[in-house]
Formats: sequence, structure tokens, C-alpha cells
Amino acid sequence: MRPATRKRRRSRRPLRLVERLPAWLAALALLVGLAAGIAAVLAGAGTRWDWWPFTTGFEVLRWGTFLGIGTLVLALVAGGTAAAWRRHALAPALLAFALGLVVVIPPLTMLQQARSVPPIHDITTDTADPPRFVALRAARRAAPNAVDYPGERAARRQRAAYPAVRPLTVAAPPERVFEAARAAADAMGWRVVAADPQAWRLEATATTFWFGFTDDVVVRLTPQDGGTRVDVRSASRVGLSDLGANARRITAFLQTLRARLGL
Repeated sequence: MRPATRKRRRSRRPLRLVERLPAWLAALALLVGLAAGIAAVLAGAGTRWDWWPFTTGFEVLRWGTFLGIGTLVLALVAGGTAAAWRRHALAPALLAFALGLVVVIPPLTMLQQARSVPPIHDITTDTADPPRFVALRAARRAAPNAVDYPGERAARRQRAAYPAVRPLTVAAPPERVFEAARAAADAMGWRVVAADPQAWRLEATATTFWFGFTDDVVVRLTPQDGGTRVDVRSASRVGLSDLGANARRITAFLQTLRARLGL
């Protein structure tokens, strides 16, 4: 073999290594994205299944988010070099980028929600006389958050953030409204803990999808001027902020109740 040919082949080796860079980066992005996805799933699943406290779950989610951001960066670099050098690594780079978005968007959305609402976790349609937990009182005493409504400071924050959370008054007797309320609770997937048709009150628990947080709900009916006033209270057992979940739950319940009553 001629010396010139040997030199030419040697010079091509570094070039080939560089040409493979987009594929390597895409593969690395996919691996990091897979790790990020596993962390995101385990963050919620581990909390739901009591493998660790919710604070640990949030920490796992935080690191999963960092990995997701790293996936996006690697995917962008891999895709950019693949497109510039016309290498066949664009498809896996796009797949890694999509995986990174799936991991990153939910926690960033949660962060945005946390910043957009006040740090409260106990919401009610009646801040002057909130419905009281009776059947769920023991469970709430065992939880980090307080049993009793937090008071006027929380009420002011609630009224400013959720002005639409108000009592619902309907032109129907309490007996009919109570049955509709029970049906609405079942339709929303709540676990009804207590239903007292004599006192016209209902207590239930609602479980969040991802982390499996348990929130407590009480519905109180009061006869009023030939109709019925409906008050609802929804409170989280853990966490300083509920990200607006309790207000959304009350609003959704009242809408479902109105539909059940044909209003």
C-alpha cells in the first residue's frame, strides 16, 4: 500500500467520527429523555403508592425536569447538526425532543399555576361560616393541614383569586337537591364517606390523578325561601398551595349539580 493512500485513510477516520456525532447525540438525548420520563412517572407513582413522602416525590420530579431540559438541549444540537450535515439522525432527534417536551411541560405548567394563584389550600363558598368536616375530621387531624378553616386572611385571598366561588341557590327542595348532589359526587369520581339526608350534608374525598393527593369535600344544603342554598368546601390534606385545584373542583361540582337538576 502506498504511503499516500495510508495517510488518506487515516485522515478519513476523524472525519467519520465527526460525521457520527449527530447520531450519537440523538442516542444520548433519547437515553436522557427516557431517564427523565421514568423520573417523572416515579415521582407521582411513588407518592401515590406511599413509597416516599410527597416532598421526596417533588424532588424526584425536579430532577426529572432538569433531565428533560437536558434532553431538549441535546435533541436540538443533534437535530441541528444532522440537518446541517445531512445525516440520518434527524428522526431520533425529533423523537427525543418530543419526549423532552412531554416531561418538561407538566411541571412547568404546575409552576406557572402555583405562581398565578395564592398559596391557599382550603376553599369554600361560605367564608363566614364554612361547612365543617365531621366524618372526615379524624382523617384531617392526622394530616399536616389543619381541620378548621384558616380564617379571614385566607378568605380575603380566596375572594380576590376566585370571585366566582359562591353559594348556589336553586328553586328546588333540599331532598331533591341532596339526591342530585350525591349523584354529582359519584359522577365526578369522589368517594362518598358520609351522606346524611336528614342533615342534608355530604362528605367525600377526591384523589388527584398524578400524585394521588387526597382532598376532602363537604357539601351542605340549607332550606332558603322555598329553595335550597348549596355550600361546598374543598380542602387539601397536604401542601401549602393547591394550584387552584379546590376552586376548580367546587366550580365543576356546582356545574354538574345544576345539570343534574336540569338548570
